[in-house]
Amino acid sequence: MCFSATASFSAGGVLLGIGALTLKAARRPCEWAFAAIPLLFAIQQLIEGVIWLTFSADTPLLNSVMTHAYSFFSHVLWPVYLPMAVLMIEPSGGRRRTLKALVLAGSAIGIYLLYVLVAFPVVSRPTGQHVEYDSPHFFAAAVMTLYLLSTTLSPLLSTLRGVQVFGALVLLSFGAAYYFYATWFISVWCFFAALLSTVIYLHFAWRPTQRGGSHQMAGFTDQP
Repeated sequence: MCFSATASFSAGGVLLGIGALTLKAARRPCEWAFAAIPLLFAIQQLIEGVIWLTFSADTPLLNSVMTHAYSFFSHVLWPVYLPMAVLMIEPSGGRRRTLKALVLAGSAIGIYLLYVLVAFPVVSRPTGQHVEYDSPHFFAAAVMTLYLLSTTLSPLLSTLRGVQVFGALVLLSFGAAYYFYATWFISVWCFFAALLSTVIYLHFAWRPTQRGGSHQMAGFTDQP
């Protein structure tokens, strides 16, 4: 699979449009955070497109700024933001307690990784047709476990079918990216997750209508 500035900018451009449609489809303020996920992924992909350009333009300062901006999304934002966004749209019920615990776990990981980003330099380099992000991670196994739980288990625990589908696809993409692209895992998994965030638009577009309550697509119906 080939990745490049063109791929990142193309994905970012498409997700900007999908993100706008998703926000428009959100009906309540509590849904806005989850609906904004494709738009946030669009910004992240556009940032990586700029990173690609810095390699050939030989602009180390811009490369460093964009690398840290991208790493803020991948390391800090997602483990905090995603479980919080899922919690905000979760109906009242027993699963909210577990989701709150995942929000706390994700916030702890986000704060720790923010410290790592500030205290230690993050370097991006082109290797083959991918971007490799190199930064020190202490307690890597524990951090990765809590990161994965906060970003994938939280949507899987949702009682909303479309949110569950998104979580399952993101988890599958994690396995594929780690198995086939371990050296470039951060870049590749974020790229896959960005494309899969289009499912969030389907979650809002194919949910029950306000009048009749009938579902437009059975695969995205909410669980009772």
